[in-house]
Amino acid sequence: MGGAVSAGEDNDDLIDNLKEAQYIRTDRVEQAFRAIDRGDYYLDGYRDNAYKDLAWKHGNIHLSAPCIYSEVMEALKLQQDLSFLNLGSGTGYLSTMVGLIIGPFGVNHGVELHKDVVEYAKERLDDFIKNSDSFDRFEFCEPHFVVGNCLEISSDSHQYDRIYCGAGVQKDHENYMKILLKVGGILVMPIEDQLTQITRTGQSSWESKNILAVSFAPLVQQSRTDGCKPEAVVLPPLSVRSLQDLARIYIRRTLRNLTNEEHPARNNTQRSSQKRKRRRCRRRRRINTYVFVGNQLIPQPMDSEEDECIEEESKEEEQEKDIEPVKPEEPRVNHLRDKILSLPLPESLKAYLLYYREK
Repeated sequence: MGGAVSAGEDNDDLIDNLKEAQYIRTDRVEQAFRAIDRGDYYLDGYRDNAYKDLAWKHGNIHLSAPCIYSEVMEALKLQQDLSFLNLGSGTGYLSTMVGLIIGPFGVNHGVELHKDVVEYAKERLDDFIKNSDSFDRFEFCEPHFVVGNCLEISSDSHQYDRIYCGAGVQKDHENYMKILLKVGGILVMPIEDQLTQITRTGQSSWESKNILAVSFAPLVQQSRTDGCKPEAVVLPPLSVRSLQDLARIYIRRTLRNLTNEEHPARNNTQRSSQKRKRRRCRRRRRINTYVFVGNQLIPQPMDSEEDECIEEESKEEEQEKDIEPVKPEEPRVNHLRDKILSLPLPESLKAYLLYYREK
């Protein structure tokens, strides 16, 4: 599934294409997509495919097409402090983007069937926290992943404001999914080959809207042929942050606001395209046609489209020579990190405020 937009050269280029095609429509979704490089969730040797609008699968590891994730993020209508449940959380790519929007006082849980994929998601999450400058530009709700079948969630589980299911849902499992949702909440899932947004408007009332025609692998149902009851999935508890953790959040927020005032951020949501779009045309070789003049067959040359294209492209190139070349963007400075390191504090406290990040 995918292929709705052109391939990008890098993550920003891919986002530009998704935005131009109206898959990304809001600033907060755009910022989250730009903050998380999709290529970081690909295995070594496969990154060249990361910026194509295509799904990718290797063993149990799977990523949906970027256009699908874009529609999901927009349909969820994410806000700060919401609780989110990702059913079939996979690599954690979507959950990490959600965490940038719902912030440190939200809830971010994921259920994934395959243990090796959960381990991979934790590795990618750890790499993001330790090495990505985006971690310091946002307040983040860290995802928590558990291994299990999302059709076996414990019946006494808490409910969520937002839910996404990343596998095809059979019609007879629709109500099961709805029960996990709070009143006023939004559930996005593929059902009967349609990506569907379901809003819970009351204890027993719902509104549904089809978003996009899709094709997803169906949810895996555990076999019950041996008569054994499948093990129930226990979701992570809704824990309260410690005073120490709260202090770190508010200190970082204060310092981030201060550095933003000292160094007004460049508007990174509007990127000027530096790529030159060349005129495309069909190439044809120069040919002669023959016409009868009296009883004689006389060749008559015809101008080829190729010559016309070359002429027009040469004119474009001459015009571009008169345009001042776009200067490459300066590397982004992590002002929050610099500010924390400059504080007259013990090194151990600085490290704590930096989440023990290495750079």
